[in-house]
Amino acid sequence: MTADVAGPVRSAAVRAWRGVRWYLREWSGEARWDDYLAHCAAHGHQPVSRREFERRRADERERNPVSRCC
Repeated sequence: MTADVAGPVRSAAVRAWRGVRWYLREWSGEARWDDYLAHCAAHGHQPVSRREFERRRADERERNPVSRCC
């Protein structure tokens, strides 16, 4: 591969990887933790632990199921 082609190919691969990474973080819920931390910082709140955050998310999903097979 020539040098003039390697740059655009690498750039496309990096963009693709960032898109996949973003999608997986959104799908898995990892991004919600980051959003929560940003919200707490913006409003001056002390965030709960990651464990407590996930426990509250799980409890909320149990109380209000959106779409589940069972």
